Amino acid sequence: MAELRTEEEQLEAIKRWWKDNGTSLIAGVAIAAAGVFGWNAWQNYQDNRAEAASIRYQELVNLTASNSNDDAMLAQARELVTEINDEYDGTLYAELAQLLDARLAVQQQDLEGATRALEQVVDNSSRLYVQSLARLRLARLAIARDEPQEALDLLDQSIVDSLAAQRDDLRGDAHFAP
Repeated sequence: MAELRTEEEQLEAIKRWWKDNGTSLIAGVAIAAAGVFGWNAWQNYQDNRAEAASIRYQELVNLTASNSNDDAMLAQARELVTEINDEYDGTLYAELAQLLDARLAVQQQDLEGATRALEQVVDNSSRLYVQSLARLRLARLAIARDEPQEALDLLDQSIVDSLAAQRDDLRGDAHFAP
């Protein structure tokens, strides 16, 4: 019998329901819309940040591609590495820039600076492959400093399987070193 209401009763029931639930319904829709807008804005920010980091890293790669020992180029490249690390810390590009910074330090005969850059990568990277690359390069530096035992200790740490051949090659170099 409740189904047989008149139009006025049905309209009155809808008005009562809207009075009881309208504010909550509007608030729910507004919160959902704000959530979708916020998520899209965050995704756009992340995409733009990644694109900007990629562009800056490509500039660094282009700058260092010549393997030149030109002091002005090396200074500019190391400045760019610092900028990438400051602005895009925690990204893969920042980690790769640190690896390049270590190479630049070696070019300038700054083995301590190279070691610091590589140790930062090992300590701060969440990517096992990048950490492994840094450990291999640290082992090379240890061999260059005539510290083969330090190199062997580094090579005993976690290194991804795809770099096993390089690890074994360096292990041989460490055993052969005086």
